[in-house]
Amino acid sequence: MSAHSEPGRPERLVYMANQIAKFFAAQPGDAAGGVANHLKSFWDPQMRAEIIAWQAAGGDGLDPVSAEAVGRLETAPR
Repeated sequence: MSAHSEPGRPERLVYMANQIAKFFAAQPGDAAGGVANHLKSFWDPQMRAEIIAWQAAGGDGLDPVSAEAVGRLETAPR
C-alpha cells in the first residue's frame, strides 16, 4: 500500500466497491463493466491505485463483481 494510505482505508474502499457492485449487479447488462466505469469516472487516481494494489495483494473482501471490475481497471488505458 501507499505510504499515504490511511489506516483502514483499503477496507473502506473494498466496502465502497462492493456496494457499487451490488447496485450494478441488480441492473441489466455487464455489472463489472458498470463498476469499472464508475470507479474510473468517480474515484480519484489514488483510490483506484489503492484498490488495484489491494487486489494484487490478494483482494481480501472483494466480491466477484468488484474483483472483476478492479481487474479491468488494471488493463484499461489510463
